[in-house]
Parts: sequence; structure tokens; C-alpha cells
Amino acid sequence: MTTRKDRLDAWAMAAMVGLSAVWGFNQVAAKVANAGISPLMQAGLRSAGAAVLLLAWSLARGTPLFRRDGTLVAGLAAGLLFAGEFAFLYAGLQYTTASRAVVFFYTAPFVVAVGMHLLVPSERLGRNQVVGLLAAFVGIVAAFGETLTLPSGTQWIGDLLMLAAAALWGGTTVLVRAPSLSHIAADKTLFYQLVVSGVALPIASPLIGEPGFTDPTAVAWASLAWQTVGVAFASYLAWFHLVARYPATRLSAFSFLAPLFGMMFGAVLLGERITPGLGLAMVLVAVGIRLVNRR
Repeated sequence: MTTRKDRLDAWAMAAMVGLSAVWGFNQVAAKVANAGISPLMQAGLRSAGAAVLLLAWSLARGTPLFRRDGTLVAGLAAGLLFAGEFAFLYAGLQYTTASRAVVFFYTAPFVVAVGMHLLVPSERLGRNQVVGLLAAFVGIVAAFGETLTLPSGTQWIGDLLMLAAAALWGGTTVLVRAPSLSHIAADKTLFYQLVVSGVALPIASPLIGEPGFTDPTAVAWASLAWQTVGVAFASYLAWFHLVARYPATRLSAFSFLAPLFGMMFGAVLLGERITPGLGLAMVLVAVGIRLVNRR
């Protein structure tokens, strides 16, 4: 039985900063692989590959993944939410800009906060947590919000799809902490999501008009390999282990760091422009995380 804690310790905070850096770098890796592999196909292939790795990992550790424990329905539901998140995310990017998408997608911690507040008494929100989440979100708007003018053309469709993706991301986190799944190993929780998304996303890819593969280079394949091993397997497994042990609302606050890391990695590795709001964003996100994790 996993021992749960009511606040984050130094190890959990350090782990979340590291995971946020990995997820931020993933934005760069996905852009690199986009040159030869469509986004939804990427997500599906990395889930399928990570599922194989997770199966081998679990067998080596003796973690049962196929034992009957009454979690099949909830597990499949979590997998569908996980797959739907990426389907909406990549479909939304066809209509709106990446900067607008980041702002709308990172409303997900609010979904987690509200869901945990309603379902888990130990994670009910206090004033500090509400102010902290708002401060961190304002930080994201400061970094990416210069493009948040009134939507033109079909941008509003993309914005709505990004909000739907955020809701599914938050809903997945809440469901993982629900009684139906909270008692099983994190390995099995993640396995449900990887298997479902590994099957569903490659099927969805042509349905939204993606070409699939367009002569991918060795760099594109290397990027996909990193996403499979480093992101979908290692980082997601670490994330679900953390969610099983620590308050989900406090963990989710750290996810606001991911797009800021992505902006910095993009500037260093891809030569992208850093907006003037990045410094302010870093301060606001740091203050927000501090407030969320105060007693």
C-alpha cells in the first residue's frame, strides 16, 4: 500500500522540476520529429513503444499488470482520457498558434485543483492555493499571452480544442487519484493509458488528415526514440508514482514550469525568440508554486 503525504518534500519538488524540464524539452523534440512524422502518429507510436518498455519493466520487477482487480473499466476510461487529450491537443494546433495553445492547455491544473477539492477532502483548496494557481497562470499568460488578441478566422476552434485537451489532462490526473485506481501500482495505471493511446492515436491520425510519415530523417527517428523512452516511459511513470503518493494539486502547480522550459530550450536549440515576458513569467510561476505548497 502506497504511503501518502499531505505536502511535497524536497525530493518531490526536485523531481517535479526535472519532469517539467523533460516535458519542456519534449516540445522541441516533437517539433524536430514533425519534419517526418505527423504529431498524432508520433504520440501513438511513442505510447505503443513505451507500453512495451513498461511491460518489460513490470515483469522484471514482478509487478502484476494483468491480474483481475476490478480496475478494467476505470483503467480503460483513463486510457481514453489520455488518448483524447492528445487527439484534441494536436487537432487544436491545426487551427491556433502554439503560443495561444500553451496558454489554454495550461488551464489543466485548475481542473485538477477543482476535481481534487471536490473528491478528496485532504486536498481541499485554501486561499493560498487559489492565489498561487492564479499567479502561476498569469505567469504563463505573461510569457505567451502577447498573441492573445481576439481570435481570427478559425483560431477560436483551436482554442476550444485546447481547453478540451486541458480538461482531459486534468480529468486523467483526478481519475488516477480516485478510489477505483488509487490502490493499484502506478505501473498498471500508466499501462492502461499507454496501451489505449498506442492503439487509438495511430488510428485517429489519418482521420484528422495527417499524412503519417513523410520521409523521416534519422534525427526525426532519434527524436521519436527520446519521446518514447524519456517521456512516455520514464517521465510518465515517475509522474504517476508521484501522483499516487503526493497531493495532485500541489504537483500540478509545477507543470506551469514546462512551457517556460520549452521556451528556453527552443531559444537555445532552435533559435526561437524569447519574449520579454519570460522573466516576469518565471517570477510569477515561482511565487505561485510557493503559495500552492504553503501550509
